[in-house]
Amino acid sequence: MAYPGYGAPNAEAPQMTADPLWPYYSRCAGQDGQIDVTELHRALAAANLDGTMDFSEEACRKFIAMLDRDYSGKMGFSEFKELWNAVNSWRKSFSKFDRNRSGTIDASELKSALQELGYSLPDNLITLAIRKFNMKGKSTFPFSDFVSCVLSLRALTDQFRSRDTARNGTAEFNYDDFIQVLMSS
Repeated sequence: MAYPGYGAPNAEAPQMTADPLWPYYSRCAGQDGQIDVTELHRALAAANLDGTMDFSEEACRKFIAMLDRDYSGKMGFSEFKELWNAVNSWRKSFSKFDRNRSGTIDASELKSALQELGYSLPDNLITLAIRKFNMKGKSTFPFSDFVSCVLSLRALTDQFRSRDTARNGTAEFNYDDFIQVLMSS
């Protein structure tokens, strides 16, 4: 009898090697076959052909935290592939609303892009998001800052929904719980 990790062939391995993303992943992954924060930062920088994916290591930490289902602090292939697909989806949303093709979006374009992703924020929160997530301090948002904003909104929304047990748009947080939610987003 084979036990997980002992002698049984990985059923996912043949499917992974046939995936066109597998060779790139395997070049980026460390000796352990997984991608850590530094390796993910390098992988995304190497794939940054158009200059829009200038993600910080902090953003890479958030990517891993968002998808790290085995709590290893690293990404396996399926997690990396999910991230790759999410980044491409976010890029399509971003490009759709970058109407002047400047590589940045302004406040109204940000609001529209976030609405398409399911986040209906009033103008004062859009302004706050631009101030909080825009790393260059301008009135427009590059793609990497847009993704950081979406990641935080997703994390905060997930945390809120997990506490909104009545599904009525209200949740109760004690102070420690509130700080933990803010620190993890």
